[in-house]
Amino acid sequence: MDDANQTGAMVTEFIIVGFPGFQDPESKAILFTIFLTVYLIIILGNLLLIGIFAADSGLHTPMYMTMCSLAIIDITLPTCTIPTMLNVFRSTSYAIPLRACFTQAYFFLALSTVECFILLIMAFDRYVAICHPLHYTSKMSLKFTLKLITLCFLGGFLCPIPAISLGMTKPYCGPNKVLQCFCDYSGVLRLACADIVLTSYVSLSVAMCVLLIPIFIILLSYLKIVKAVLKIASPVGRIKTFSTCGSHMLVISVYFLTLTGVYISYRIPGTSVDMRIMASLFQNVFPPVMNPIIYCLRTKEIRVSLIRTLKKTKILPSSW
Repeated sequence: MDDANQTGAMVTEFIIVGFPGFQDPESKAILFTIFLTVYLIIILGNLLLIGIFAADSGLHTPMYMTMCSLAIIDITLPTCTIPTMLNVFRSTSYAIPLRACFTQAYFFLALSTVECFILLIMAFDRYVAICHPLHYTSKMSLKFTLKLITLCFLGGFLCPIPAISLGMTKPYCGPNKVLQCFCDYSGVLRLACADIVLTSYVSLSVAMCVLLIPIFIILLSYLKIVKAVLKIASPVGRIKTFSTCGSHMLVISVYFLTLTGVYISYRIPGTSVDMRIMASLFQNVFPPVMNPIIYCLRTKEIRVSLIRTLKKTKILPSSW
């Protein structure tokens, strides 16, 4: 299939290249070990977080419901791509059927979009809690929060449909090598044997809306939060109020800063393909690794619940 453009045949599968500069068996073995370890950490860390939320009825609140939803995304999003990466690293040539490739690209875009929307809900939750504390219980009920989360998933899975549909209608006649470790939509679209200007504009427009609108609303929410906190007379009160949204601010910062780093890396002249791929993978795995650590270290209720659970299961002594 590598010579499909020479024979005139249509491409039915894509070859996922991985890192062009690290094709030797030793490098692939190292990459396989690193990403397998990171993947296991992601799964165990986020399952632990979900388990804490499920086991402790005191954490069944709107704030922790959004955290649990984020933990679910942090498991499913890497699961969409990392198994493909591991197959690429452990084989000399990894092929994936065209439809399966677009399916992976769709789920990656959809789940990434859901994550952006979930982070938006988290910022809105903290805004209502700090700026309108008397109305928090009535405005952010569990039922309303569940509706917002459902809308996040619905919107996230609808947004990529126009871009994916346009991409799948293009003819692919070769070459068929994707310079990435999984089926990245933009990398696959570049291989089309047709004009992709309109498709690229549609994809870019959707991506900008998905990213910029949540970022704008999140920044506006936190500006109002900061303004409200600064009005608190007591320094202790200001610190305590800031601490209630500190974890959310860190999680949001980690996600959008890594995303910005990927965007910048793709636009720096002279950046190698390997560096761009590494930046993309870093954005894929770093937030899911860090989120459970941030929540467990910075959220007292989660730490207390974890210790209580470990004592009940006899993992920790009762006197600890």
